[in-house]
Amino acid sequence: MEEEKKEKTEEEVKEEEEKEEEAAAEVSEEAEEGEKDKFGRTLYTVKCSECGKEAQVPFKPSGDRPVYCRECYQKRKPKRF
Repeated sequence: MEEEKKEKTEEEVKEEEEKEEEAAAEVSEEAEEGEKDKFGRTLYTVKCSECGKEAQVPFKPSGDRPVYCRECYQKRKPKRF
């Protein structure tokens, strides 16, 4: 009985990992290469993970971490004193 529970758990873990990989692939495919900023970096258009607005970032998201627009990033950023 315990072996069956363990096997199901391992299968569930594999399914979750596959879903995460698919989600990561979707995010990196959604990131469109755009113009260059004033420093010559290529900007990528992405959708903010928190509010859903379009934003431009100077890196191509891998999909394993959330990407925020400027406003949402400022809200989450730790305050410095």
